[in-house]
Amino acid sequence: MRDNYDFSKGIKNPYADRLKKQITIRLDDQVIEYFKNMAEETGMPYQNIINYYLLDCVKEKKHLEVAFIK
Repeated sequence: MRDNYDFSKGIKNPYADRLKKQITIRLDDQVIEYFKNMAEETGMPYQNIINYYLLDCVKEKKHLEVAFIK
Protein backbone atom coordinates (compact mmCIF):
# COMPACT_ATOMS: atom_id res chain seq x y z
CA MET A 1 0.00 0.00 0.00
CA ARG A 2 1.07 3.54 -0.64
CA ASP A 3 1.51 6.07 2.14
CA ASN A 4 -0.56 8.64 0.19
CA TYR A 5 -3.16 8.49 -2.57
CA ASP A 6 -4.10 11.28 -5.00
CA PHE A 7 -7.88 11.76 -5.17
CA SER A 8 -7.69 15.19 -6.81
CA LYS A 9 -9.07 13.77 -10.09
CA GLY A 10 -11.72 11.65 -8.40
CA ILE A 11 -15.42 12.03 -9.20
CA LYS A 12 -18.45 11.77 -6.94
CA ASN A 13 -20.28 8.44 -7.05
CA PRO A 14 -23.22 9.05 -9.44
CA TYR A 15 -25.30 6.47 -7.53
CA ALA A 16 -24.71 7.97 -4.07
CA ASP A 17 -28.15 9.64 -4.04
CA ARG A 18 -29.80 6.29 -4.78
CA LEU A 19 -28.23 4.46 -1.85
CA LYS A 20 -30.49 3.08 0.85
CA LYS A 21 -30.76 4.89 4.15
CA GLN A 22 -30.68 3.14 7.48
CA ILE A 23 -33.61 3.95 9.77
CA THR A 24 -35.21 2.60 12.90
CA ILE A 25 -38.78 1.36 12.52
CA ARG A 26 -41.05 -0.37 15.00
CA LEU A 27 -42.81 -3.45 13.64
CA ASP A 28 -45.09 -5.96 15.33
CA ASP A 29 -43.54 -9.33 16.17
CA GLN A 30 -46.07 -10.97 13.85
CA VAL A 31 -44.86 -8.84 10.92
CA ILE A 32 -41.20 -9.57 11.58
CA GLU A 33 -41.86 -13.30 11.91
CA TYR A 34 -43.82 -13.31 8.64
CA PHE A 35 -40.98 -11.71 6.68
CA LYS A 36 -38.30 -13.80 8.40
CA ASN A 37 -40.16 -16.96 7.37
CA MET A 38 -40.40 -15.65 3.83
CA ALA A 39 -36.66 -14.90 3.96
CA GLU A 40 -35.93 -18.52 4.86
CA GLU A 41 -38.05 -19.73 1.94
CA THR A 42 -36.50 -17.37 -0.61
CA GLY A 43 -32.95 -17.05 0.70
CA MET A 44 -33.24 -13.26 0.64
CA PRO A 45 -32.66 -11.08 3.72
CA TYR A 46 -35.98 -10.16 5.32
CA GLN A 47 -35.09 -6.45 5.27
CA ASN A 48 -34.80 -6.61 1.47
CA ILE A 49 -38.19 -8.32 1.20
CA ILE A 50 -39.82 -5.64 3.37
CA ASN A 51 -38.16 -2.97 1.19
CA TYR A 52 -39.49 -4.61 -2.00
CA TYR A 53 -43.01 -4.76 -0.54
CA LEU A 54 -42.88 -1.09 0.39
CA LEU A 55 -41.35 -0.15 -2.96
CA ASP A 56 -44.24 -1.94 -4.68
CA CYS A 57 -46.65 0.19 -2.64
CA VAL A 58 -44.86 3.32 -3.83
CA LYS A 59 -44.84 2.26 -7.49
CA GLU A 60 -48.51 1.23 -7.43
CA LYS A 61 -49.46 4.33 -5.39
CA LYS A 62 -51.26 2.14 -2.88
CA HIS A 63 -52.98 3.89 0.03
CA LEU A 64 -53.89 2.36 3.35
CA GLU A 65 -57.58 2.35 4.17
CA VAL A 66 -58.07 2.41 7.91
CA ALA A 67 -61.46 1.78 9.46
CA PHE A 68 -61.92 2.46 13.16
CA ILE A 69 -64.49 0.40 15.01
CA LYS A 70 -66.65 2.39 17.40
